[in-house]
Amino acid sequence: AFLGPPEVNISSCLNCINVTIKLPTSHFRQNGRLLSLIDIYHDLNYVITLKTLDGEHKRTPEKTTAEMFSTVIEELYPNRNYCVSVMVTASLNKNSIPSAWKCINTDSVAQQDYNTAAIAGAICFSLMLAGALKCMHAAGFILQNKLLPPTLV
Repeated sequence: AFLGPPEVNISSCLNCINVTIKLPTSHFRQNGRLLSLIDIYHDLNYVITLKTLDGEHKRTPEKTTAEMFSTVIEELYPNRNYCVSVMVTASLNKNSIPSAWKCINTDSVAQQDYNTAAIAGAICFSLMLAGALKCMHAAGFILQNKLLPPTLV
């Protein structure tokens, strides 16, 4: 029997990629209940392959005892495209199907700073606009609630 492919989702962080992995489902039942791969094998190994412009890099195999888990691939270059594929194996079963490639750009410091500056700028502009409208209202230029005296009419 082949294991896989696992379900993989990725999101970018500053110079890193957050990888969420959901183990593939098994087709074995016991007492009418579908067994998970953890029920069958107790612990599984997973290997993340990272694809860049330089080629594919297999990372060190890791163990898991969870059905769904996350790991972070750190020390990556900012603002660069990376693709990730995950393969799950068991000590008793080396036959596995890797996940499909998922690709993403890593965040850079400049993008993070730009987002912060854009939000701060929008808040600052909103406060200045509100202040200007308040002053115009107080001076009587807008939303006048008093009628002019009859002598001025």
